[in-house]
Amino acid sequence: MRQKEKTFEKEIVKKINMEYLLYLPKDYQESKKWPLVLFLHGAGERGHDLRLLKRHGIPKLIEEGANFPFIAVSPQCPADFWWNELFEELSLLIDEMKNDYSIDDTRIYLTGLSMGGYGTWDFAIRRPDLFAAIAPVCGGAMSRRMVMKLKNIPVWAFHGAKDNIVLPSETTDLVEVLKKNGGNVKVTIYPDMEHDSHVAAYNDPMLYEWLLEQRKPV
Repeated sequence: MRQKEKTFEKEIVKKINMEYLLYLPKDYQESKKWPLVLFLHGAGERGHDLRLLKRHGIPKLIEEGANFPFIAVSPQCPADFWWNELFEELSLLIDEMKNDYSIDDTRIYLTGLSMGGYGTWDFAIRRPDLFAAIAPVCGGAMSRRMVMKLKNIPVWAFHGAKDNIVLPSETTDLVEVLKKNGGNVKVTIYPDMEHDSHVAAYNDPMLYEWLLEQRKPV
């Protein structure tokens, strides 16, 4: 019997659900366009309890009373998932923020720590059109061979020299590739810090000053 030529077609409807923390500047007004920072947490904060996100990074600083001149959205990765499985959801979350709030499309930034540091590198590689700058902390990239997609995106990476959970080379190898190919990249290696380098990184006002200076070309 000869083989028959057939076509399989099926429409699939996907329901997306993602919990997140939202921060609006105290002087937020719709009449002004605001920068947006997407923060990705680490593996220990996965689940369905948003209080876990307040342990580290930008959500922790906001909980302690920090006032930032940008909108911050901090989604929670469900248990047993990784950020690289949720890039469609994250893209749609950003779209939702843009629909609901007055956001400057040229000033959308991405940062994250540990698992979120990996998510930062990989999400930016997947969507280099989206971000004005990224700041991965104590992470790396699953898609190392694709890092050249970030050649035109400003990157400031952070890592602890004594990190034995995510080795510093996970960051420095990516930085070197970008540097050798003309990328706009810099790195801060904290000589005495381990996997807690995110504490110093997110407490550094220069990080936020640098982020907000970056704009995506129109």
